Order: sequence, then C-alpha cells, then structure tokens
Amino acid sequence: MEELQTIRHSLAHVLAKALKKYYGDVLLTIGPATADGFYYDIDLGQNLTSEDMPKIEAEMKKIINNNEKFEKIVVSKEKALELFKDNPYKTEIISELPDGEEISIYKLGEDFFDLCRGPHVASTGKLSNAGFEFKVINGAYWRGSEKNKMLQRVYFYAFANKAELAEHKKQVQEALKRDHNKLGRELEYFTTVDYIGQGLPIMLPKGAKTIQIMQRFVEDEEAKRGYLLTKTPLISKTELFKISGHLDHYRESMFIWGDEEKGEAFALRPMTCPFQYQVFLNRTRSYKDLPMRLAETSTLFRNEASGECHGLIRLRQFTISEGHIIVTPEQLEDEFRNCVDLAKYSLGCMGLGDDVSFRFSKWDENNKEKYIGSKEEWDRVQDKMREILNDLKIPFVEADGEAAFYGPKLDIQIKNVFGKEDTIITIQIDFQIAERFQMFYTDADGVKKNPYIIHRTSVGCYERTLAYLIEKYAGALPLWLAPEQVRILTINERNKDYAQGVADKFIENGLRITTDFRNETIGYKIREAMSQKLPYLVIIGEEEESNKTISIRGRGFENLSGLKVEDFINRLKEEVKTFKK
Repeated sequence: MEELQTIRHSLAHVLAKALKKYYGDVLLTIGPATADGFYYDIDLGQNLTSEDMPKIEAEMKKIINNNEKFEKIVVSKEKALELFKDNPYKTEIISELPDGEEISIYKLGEDFFDLCRGPHVASTGKLSNAGFEFKVINGAYWRGSEKNKMLQRVYFYAFANKAELAEHKKQVQEALKRDHNKLGRELEYFTTVDYIGQGLPIMLPKGAKTIQIMQRFVEDEEAKRGYLLTKTPLISKTELFKISGHLDHYRESMFIWGDEEKGEAFALRPMTCPFQYQVFLNRTRSYKDLPMRLAETSTLFRNEASGECHGLIRLRQFTISEGHIIVTPEQLEDEFRNCVDLAKYSLGCMGLGDDVSFRFSKWDENNKEKYIGSKEEWDRVQDKMREILNDLKIPFVEADGEAAFYGPKLDIQIKNVFGKEDTIITIQIDFQIAERFQMFYTDADGVKKNPYIIHRTSVGCYERTLAYLIEKYAGALPLWLAPEQVRILTINERNKDYAQGVADKFIENGLRITTDFRNETIGYKIREAMSQKLPYLVIIGEEEESNKTISIRGRGFENLSGLKVEDFINRLKEEVKTFKK
C-alpha cells in the first residue's frame, strides 16, 4: 500500500508539471494521494473543464516516457520562502513550520520543483506501468474553509497497473447504480430545489413513508425498553446554549439570529440535550428516579457548508432518534451496554448490522480549548469507557480529537458505496453538563450528587439511514421497510371489481398497497412496476377471478399462481414480523 501511495503522490507531481506547462500562471497548492488516486488543488484564472484534460494527460504520459528524475533538495525555511515567494499558498504553509526546520523540495526534471515531504519514485519511468485517468474537477475551499478562496480540485484515478484501474472503474460503475443521490431521486424518495437550498431535501411520499416506518419502529422499541417520550421546542434563546457550552464550542455550526447583547437572540437547536435536561430539572430528584431514559424524535439544524452537503447524508435540517439517559455512576455501564444493544438490534433489523465498524472517539489533550473539563476527568472517563467497550467485546479503533466537547463517545461508522466513511449512530458519555445545569439527585446516603448522562441515538439520523438503505439494497428495500409493499395489477378492465375486493383485504390487514387498473397491457404495467423495485406484484385476470385466487410475481424471480388471498396475506405479515431481508 505504501508503494501505491508513492506512485499516486509521484503522479500528482507529474500532473502539476503538466498543468504548469499549459497554464504558466497557475498557482499550485497541495496534491495528496487519495484512496483511489490523487488530486491537486489549483488557483487558476480560468475554469478547467473535462475538454482540457486530454492534452494534460498526453503531457503527463510524455513526462513519464522521458523518464525524468525526482530529486530531493533540502533547504532552509528562509530559502523556501524565497523560492515560493510568488505563491501565497505555499508561503502560508512554509510560514507555519518551526523556525530553523529544514524543508524538502522535490525537483522533477530540469524545470519543475514543488514543496513536498515525499517520498517519490526514483524517476518517472517507474510510473510507466501505472494505470491513471482523469476523474473529475470539483471546487474546494483552500484548507477546507469557506472563508478562504474557492480553488479547482483536479481528481485522477491511479493504480499500480492498468488492469487494477479497469477493475476499479468497473466497481465505480456498480457503485453509481446504487448511489442514493441518483437512485433515491429516480425512485422518487426525495428531491432538492435550488431556491430552497443545499442540505434541505424535500422528502417525497415514498421517502416520507419509509422514514415514518423507521420512526414508529424505533419509538415502539424504545417504549418497550423503558424510555419516556418528550417533545421539546425547535428554538431557544441563546442563553440555553450558553449554559450548555454549545455557544462557545459549537457556534459556527448553529443558526443564530437576534441581538445577543440585549438578550434577544435565538437559535435553532443543533441538538436536543439541553432541552431534555429540563425534564429532569422539573422537580427534585433522588436516586430512585434513576435511570431516567428520555427519548425524542428530534428535528435538528446544523449550519453545514454548502460544499459539504450531499444527498441525504449531510444535511442542514434532519431528524434523529435522539435520547438521553440520566444515571448514577453505578448504573453507567449497564445503561451504556443497553444503548449498544439497542443500536445493534436496530441496525440488524434493517440489514445494516454487518456493514458497520466501531470507533472510540477521544479528546485531544493538545487541543484543550476545544473541550471542557480537566485532563484528570477526561482520563478517568475515557478509561471507564474503554473498560466498558472491552467488556462488551466490541472490536474498536481509537481516534484522538473526535470526542464531543463534553465527553468521549462510541461512533458506529458506515461507508457509502464510494467508500466514504461517516457516522450512523453515536453513544456518548457526558460527565460535565449536569454540573453546568445544576442537575442533582439525592443519593441513598442523603448526599446531593451530579448524575452522568449518556447521549445516544437508536438508528441515528433517519434521512442518512435511508440513504444507506437505498444503497445497501439498490433501492429494493425489504418488505417491512418498503413504502409500497404490493401493487395489484389487472389484466383487463373486466376484473376491476374483484381486484378492488382483493386490495381491500390487503388494506384491512395493514399492508401498504397500490392498484393499477388502467387500460394498458399487462406487460407494460408489470415493467413499470418492476422498475420501481417493488417487493411483490399481484396479478388478476379472468382465471384468478373465476377461481377466487391471485397470481404473484416477486422481485426474486418468484412467479406463483393459484394462491389464496388469505394465505398470501399471512405470508407477507410473517415476512414483515421477522424483518426478513
């Protein structure tokens, strides 16, 4: 893998040199290797397009055929600043390096050099067998901040050889077929509208129905497990978020309006926790009231950068299965264990249980301003959380700097069809907020104490989970999650009345059905229904009406005739009940 990364990084320099030949005034910024190739961010006075890339690729191949040498040169910080004085991006990077540090520059051939740590191949001839190809040009803010200038990011695929490149491109094509951002729109689960805004999807009836199904499943399961349902405001005076610490540590991700100096400012909630604490604070509490399990289907708002918004995975408004458990220290481990069990159960029922990994997200003690609390407190709680995870035999990786500002967390990670990882469910231990809100309970010994709080979700963000379900099943959702479970089709108009009677029986049994009694050929109606990836089609003609039966077609190439309506309904109800995938 290190050898492949070296090939990719070397090709990034070859790309940079090719760009420099055709666009002498281009400002090069950074050009790292990626999971499937490399990119280079550039500042250019004109927009590059895919039509410009054939000549760039041809020049790259020419550089490779020339077998030009990579040469490492070490210079002082002062010399590096002189060499790159006309490039503000490079000088910014160099200026941040410690004084006195030696800086490496890589020369390529006789007329190109770039700031780089390396390593690189010895010469471009070593790249002759590599498979590389232009991928796409996107916009990217310098250093990922929308406060900075928008650059052009030129992506390339790159692999050790052309066969591996071809195989990867084949996999990408398969992934595109499952991409929820494409398939979810084609199947009419959601849409977006430019004049409404990025990260603000419109859930169409099918998407809204699937989310409702998931929401009812979660709320019913939480009720079985002793959760109390709450309903809290979508907005609050900023004073609430000042107490919680969100105003100091999360302000840039919040939507705030009004005059804060006059105490007349409000914010849309980015999370529900400080609202739910008010349930605990409603009256005096003792240890007998704990654990207190509070749950809410919460609509939240995050001020995501427009460039970060993607389909249903990263949004500015979304709905989450949010919950907070207020516990004594002695109850912490059992309740944390129960949260993990609920998350794994929910994912398992949806068929996503085998697709996730676990990350123990810790604080970064070298970046203390990002967090609240002392090192001793963080060490104690993180040690406890690690102990719990080990007891649960959860295979996890540790990640510094990924904790919430108030405590460590278990992030359940999942990848989309393109391999990008994101968090689907999180379970957090909060050992500090209770004190900030003066949350106390009286223990058995009569002493007032601050409780611990577990922040958790049962299935995470509903929209994001729907995105992963669409990708997992290529749009063909399991029967229990499918917004439309059965479509009833007539072969001719004479069978309408019988078909409607069959439809009524499905509806009476709580199944989600639609009917297609149009005067169209049965072949046309079947093809149209199958394109919607429906679980089952019920087909009714003269023979079915005469025998008081139905014929079915399942998306698993199942074709059956002569079925009794009641038998098929019972079969579907059992399939729903068992969460069959």
